[in-house]
Amino acid sequence: MSVLANQLRAALDQDDAIALLRGAIGRESVTGNEANFVSYLAEQMRARGIGNVETADFLPGRPNVWGTRKGSGSGKRLLFIGHTDTVHVEGWREHWAGDQREDPFGAPLIDGEIWGRGSGDLKAGICTSLAALSLLDRVGIKLKGDVDFAFVGDEESGEPGTGISAGVKAHAARIASGELPRPDFVVYTEPTKLAVYAAQIGFFIADITITGKSAYFGVPELGRDALKASHAVMSALWAHSDAISARAEHPLVGRGFLLITTLNGGGFIAVPERCNLSLIRKLLPGESLDAAAAELEAVIRGAIADPEISVDIAYPAGRDHALGGTAAEIDPNHPALAMLGDAVGQAMPGRGGAEGAPFWSETPFFVNGLNIPAVYCAPGDISNCHTFEERVSVEEYLAGVVAFADFMTRFCGVEGN
Repeated sequence: MSVLANQLRAALDQDDAIALLRGAIGRESVTGNEANFVSYLAEQMRARGIGNVETADFLPGRPNVWGTRKGSGSGKRLLFIGHTDTVHVEGWREHWAGDQREDPFGAPLIDGEIWGRGSGDLKAGICTSLAALSLLDRVGIKLKGDVDFAFVGDEESGEPGTGISAGVKAHAARIASGELPRPDFVVYTEPTKLAVYAAQIGFFIADITITGKSAYFGVPELGRDALKASHAVMSALWAHSDAISARAEHPLVGRGFLLITTLNGGGFIAVPERCNLSLIRKLLPGESLDAAAAELEAVIRGAIADPEISVDIAYPAGRDHALGGTAAEIDPNHPALAMLGDAVGQAMPGRGGAEGAPFWSETPFFVNGLNIPAVYCAPGDISNCHTFEERVSVEEYLAGVVAFADFMTRFCGVEGN
């Protein structure tokens, strides 16, 4: 470890950092109830010397919170951002009945891991950024640049009427209007096991309704078989997916494809009149979401030979784009990538490498919408998030605190140097 990393590691108040995270998990914030966690964050931000802490509703009763640690004014501005909402906990208590993990918000510490809903996705990342600032204060390091913190709601999908990124839309709009200053670099604290995700996939979901005409089974010639048409459509879609995959491979996020996720249809002793399909399309950085959707529609309509069978296609999951979420990447040679990766590697050898996000989250609002470079980096393993196994390693979390503190000094600069 470097001299600074050793100094930070030695000064880290582990008990405070762990208590911060356990307290965060204890504030239930399933999408729609972000206010319960935001009040805790506002208290912690003020207690840790973050100034100008403000909250404002992005939707009624659902607030964002943000604030700034001012530097001397001669360094770059850094933003740490994360979402405050979590997915639901249905079935959690039944799954862990009689176990110390039974309470999804109890945050038990078991064998070096902190358990609970939101522990990895992504309260560990939020708390890592806050604890890192406190660590710099303990060491007596003062930054040249400003460090902004913003915690937004409505990232997770699954709850009725939610999950459209309303929180980050509101925050990005404040930056775009000049109400809030533009950061020079953004770290979004989605769980990456402390890798640095410099690229992410894009996506759209398509709900396809194929409508024919019902008829009694004895006279099928009087009907128009929607189920048979759906078979032709699915065959064409699978061939289309193979063609998409063969086109290109991105070094960090792999190949594009589409996945048919739902099929419903049929008739009772009759020609099936209607069939519903759903699919999700993975996009690579550089792919146009509009062009991909138009291509998909051409494949679907081209697979149906009968002009009396109609097709309706809806896109229910708009995020930073009306149809879905765009893919994003930043320059792999951006100097902040090396700074952050090296800071992580100093704190936890073997971590900090550049990877790609196999999920969609909200950096495109910055990368594509505001032309501000942004990455994902935080402790936590995305593979156990949204499950009954959600937890975060204490070792990884504490290493993240040291890494984020180190990165703040590198990116923002230190007074006296």
